[in-house]
Amino acid sequence: MSKSERPGTPDEVPRITSAPEPLGVDVARRQKRYLIQMGIRIVCFALATLTWGHLPMAFSLVFIVGAVVLPYVAVIFANAGRERRDTDVSFEVQREIGPGTGTGGQLGGRP
Repeated sequence: MSKSERPGTPDEVPRITSAPEPLGVDVARRQKRYLIQMGIRIVCFALATLTWGHLPMAFSLVFIVGAVVLPYVAVIFANAGRERRDTDVSFEVQREIGPGTGTGGQLGGRP
């Protein structure tokens, strides 16, 4: 009995490299990235507060800009994930519509 003749044996074995990442792992990775970015934002805000008046204004403004911009970037990165990677479009079947068999141009078959 050959491999293809065995009952229940698929012709093509799925590869582990093409398997998607589990949802729980994906969510945990995105949450960790978001929390790290929010931690950096808190540090930027604290540094802006501590350097205000002690260092040139440019340093404080850079930290303020970082504290303002980081939430937007963090949300974009947190929401970007779980993209579909399959390229199988076998469910799309191209069909041609041939000429009809009824009377041409008449609705309901009436003259």
